[in-house]
Amino acid sequence: MKKDYLNLEKKINIKFKDIDLLIRSLTHKSFDKIDNNEKIEFLGDRVLGLVIAKKLLEIYPNEKEGILDKKFASLVNKKTCLEIGKFIKLEKYILTLNPKNKNVSIEDKVISDCCEALIGAIYLDKGFTTTENFILTFWKENIKKSIITQIDSKTKLQEYSLKKYKKLPTYKTLSNTGPRHKPIFKIGVKLPNTRFYIGEGSSKKDAEQDAASLCIKNNLK
Repeated sequence: MKKDYLNLEKKINIKFKDIDLLIRSLTHKSFDKIDNNEKIEFLGDRVLGLVIAKKLLEIYPNEKEGILDKKFASLVNKKTCLEIGKFIKLEKYILTLNPKNKNVSIEDKVISDCCEALIGAIYLDKGFTTTENFILTFWKENIKKSIITQIDSKTKLQEYSLKKYKKLPTYKTLSNTGPRHKPIFKIGVKLPNTRFYIGEGSSKKDAEQDAASLCIKNNLK
């Protein structure tokens, strides 16, 4: 099925000089092992980081490095790239291997990676200024939210445990089930004087965050 990249260009308000560059940024390695978006994604990730770091320094010139780092992490992580990618509806344009023409949904990680690759393609085709404008336009609301620094559950639990017990929380992987492409992790976490609180997630990181959140709810007053 031929993709209508003109609609995507209208959505992002950028007309590519090299349309093949745009297409390559949206080509997953399962579709083409050689001419895919992996290297452009690598570039896009770095350009995104540069633009966001530059913007945060402009907005918060007197903020401590540690706080800036947390704001930065929340703006360039895979979750935010996925959010932007879905807003642009990148899944409609991504090329992946579709066995037997089945209607297979695009995985979140693929959409997130393609969002970074798109940034890399814009940079290669249009240069830094256009890329910076694109990022600041589509990340605008997320940057506004950065005024309130969100500390993730695992970090919050760690800070609490170190302050109260002078020890780190204990994490334990309990199980890893499900198919390889869609695993389910169960991880427990406990403080020195608590039982294990069990969290679930599609990755160890997500399961640890879920477990930490449960532990916080039951122990931090």
